[in-house]
Amino acid sequence: MTDNIPNPPDGTPPGGGTSAAKQPKAPQQPKAPKAPKAPKAARTPAAPAPKLAGGTVSAGAWQDLAVVSALAALGIWGLAPAFGGNGYLLAGLGGLLIGTAAGYLSHLFRLNAFFTGLGAIALYFVFGSALAMPADATFAVLPNLVTLRGLALGSVFGWTDIVTLGAPVGAPDYITVLPYVAAWLVGLVSAVLALRWLPRHDRSATRLAVLLLGPALLYVLSVLYGTSTPYLASVRGIAFAVLALLWLGWRRGAAQNASLQERRGLNRSKLIGSAIVAVAAVLVATIAGSILIPAPESRFVLREEVVPPFDPQDYPSPLSGFRKYTKDLGESDLFRVTGLTASDRIRLAVMDSYDGRLWDVSGPEDQAEGSGSFRLVGAELPAPPLIESSAGRSVTIEIAGYSGVWLPVVGYPETLALPTTPTDKSQDLRYNAATATTVLTSGVENGYEYSFTSDVQDEFSEDALKNVPVASVELPLVERVPDVVAAKAAEYVGTATTPIEQLRAMEQAVKINGFLSHGLASDSVPSRAGHGADRIEELFTRNQMIGDEEQFAAAFALMARSLGFPARVVMGFAPKDVQEGESVTVTGDDVTAWVEVPFEGVGWVSFSPTPDEKEIPQDQNPKPKTEPQPQVRQPPRAEKQDDDLLTEVDINDSEDDDRNDDAFVLPLWVWILAAAIGIPLLLYFVPVLIIAAIKRRRMKRRLEAETSDARAAGAWDELLDRYAEYGFAVPEIGTRRMFAEDLGSQFDSVASPEPSGDPAGATGEQPGGVATLTRLAHGTDEAVWAGQDVSDERIDELWTTTTESSERAGAAVGWWRRQVSRFRVNSGQTVVERLTAPGRGGSAGRRGGRKK
Repeated sequence: MTDNIPNPPDGTPPGGGTSAAKQPKAPQQPKAPKAPKAPKAARTPAAPAPKLAGGTVSAGAWQDLAVVSALAALGIWGLAPAFGGNGYLLAGLGGLLIGTAAGYLSHLFRLNAFFTGLGAIALYFVFGSALAMPADATFAVLPNLVTLRGLALGSVFGWTDIVTLGAPVGAPDYITVLPYVAAWLVGLVSAVLALRWLPRHDRSATRLAVLLLGPALLYVLSVLYGTSTPYLASVRGIAFAVLALLWLGWRRGAAQNASLQERRGLNRSKLIGSAIVAVAAVLVATIAGSILIPAPESRFVLREEVVPPFDPQDYPSPLSGFRKYTKDLGESDLFRVTGLTASDRIRLAVMDSYDGRLWDVSGPEDQAEGSGSFRLVGAELPAPPLIESSAGRSVTIEIAGYSGVWLPVVGYPETLALPTTPTDKSQDLRYNAATATTVLTSGVENGYEYSFTSDVQDEFSEDALKNVPVASVELPLVERVPDVVAAKAAEYVGTATTPIEQLRAMEQAVKINGFLSHGLASDSVPSRAGHGADRIEELFTRNQMIGDEEQFAAAFALMARSLGFPARVVMGFAPKDVQEGESVTVTGDDVTAWVEVPFEGVGWVSFSPTPDEKEIPQDQNPKPKTEPQPQVRQPPRAEKQDDDLLTEVDINDSEDDDRNDDAFVLPLWVWILAAAIGIPLLLYFVPVLIIAAIKRRRMKRRLEAETSDARAAGAWDELLDRYAEYGFAVPEIGTRRMFAEDLGSQFDSVASPEPSGDPAGATGEQPGGVATLTRLAHGTDEAVWAGQDVSDERIDELWTTTTESSERAGAAVGWWRRQVSRFRVNSGQTVVERLTAPGRGGSAGRRGGRKK
């Protein structure tokens, strides 16, 4: 379009002169030729780096990408201990390739930041299913709703989930998205920097080092998300350092103007220097690494420092609801179990902390080394730290009337299969390997069925444990324990010396002296619920020791702790009449509790101090004689209900009910992240949209001016405003031709040539340059000073040239100046000029001459 603007006819003031009428020019006298200047000393100027046509990539840029990709691959390789297998490697290398390809396409098609990001995200989802989640992809390649959801969730939640998982991680299914998205992002940024940013600047060491930031972050990521045992730290570290140093030294300071012989000498020096650097780096790293390498326990990894997101303190203590099963759910079917043997007990929860009110599952702040922690797990569960097992179980449980977050299991599960329909709850599964406590944070409902395989702790006789010490397991301290507990422990132990003898002596003493009562109306003697300090003291100080599994297990564990044994309370179910190979229905009456104490090299040995059911003797104390009192009329006798004989127990299950009733609630950190991202976006887009509307109104006013010469002048004014908004220095005064030469020179200094296939590039003229702007200035002058109406076609040509030149100027100044231009509104006239101008014309000045 720019070639259609004719040169100014003879007699037209060049560039729009200041005269309002055409005046003939006086003939000029020829100037005397100037004497030639003496030649200066010959000097070879430093040639600038050659600029390539758009979409063309130099050999050096490909080398940069190859080195950066190799360094990034070393970082990805370090994630091996965290993931295991090779799936993470496929995801990481694939993400690196996809991100690099997105950056190359951005360079090839000269996309802006918005479309570059949009295209990169599209490639991320298209190829992510095959690379990061092939097991869930259709035909292992094609994306589907499951993989698209996993790719989205993994990029957001994978960063936090992985630090709560035991290594090697196996779940959730989107966890391999983490190396994929990290490598994808590094590949994208590195490719954009290498292909679009670095070629526009000198290759200084600082700018070259910017390309190393992405691979370095991946390397650090592999350390933080790894394990306490380093993975080929010396090999990977030396390789990373040597490759980076060699690349920095070789790429910096290329000889652009040196002769062939000089280049050979320089390359020979570089080769020798690179070899020296490589050998020195290997020697220093090897010697220093062998001396300074930290011990595995002092290695900093996030999974050892970050508190897991599940906090059992958010839920009521399972043992505090013991009487709920015996009172309210005694005859109710809770769940059906298949795969049990006669001696098996079902574990519900393990409590190892006591605060004077109740035994509870220790939270993240109170957990000791032996408490373990709840981690997000997959189908394969981590092994327990202390167990001796020679038998396994394959069990299936179908939920009936049971509800809650504590998942019933048998023994120490190895694998756990949850149903995927109608709802997949695998991402809600948490497991504590130290206590074999399993949690499903979303809870279970009627009909929910799951299966698992597990190891069962072997049983050992007292003789086998006679010379076995108690294992050194650290558990949280117990607090506010009544003094009578330690006194009773010393009394029951008697002359026993070994740990197993002392524990069995206490167990037998409690069984013999205690009486079982659940506090029901059918029991001959009432029994108060709870296991706080007052209830434990009452248990030991009354004439008869009366209670149920809740009180006896709690009291026995406190006595064991008073002797220095790390005891914990386990709550679960002991179904009756179990036939091997057949299913059994578990009811509320099957609820029970027992105590476990660890023995060295053996595992956690169980103790059941609850006495068998037997008749409770009545209190034989004689009643004092009473003196006869005057007869008083008594009120009518009310029939006492059976439930009135029960001791009320306060079970705080409101949180559990609310948790089941509430819909999905986003965690707090998601809201914080949304605010951190959303507020800056609002602060960016709201002003941009307002300013864009102002600019559109400005251009519309110029396009719809009343006269044709005003519309033509509006095209020139629009060009000046856009150039000023892009940061070009627009002169304060001059003709349009002077403006064109000045702005075109500024443009040529920052713009790269057009692709060779473009017509403008073939003629050496490109939109935005001196030639194009000069033609636009001449065309505008002709329309303004012609003294007659200009055709609409000619005005359209002027506006087309303005649009093309402005877009080319915006592409030339770079991404940052384009962003700044979005917040600028340039005005053709100041307020004073608008108020003092007699018409829309004016003399030569800020905008060049215009017809009066």
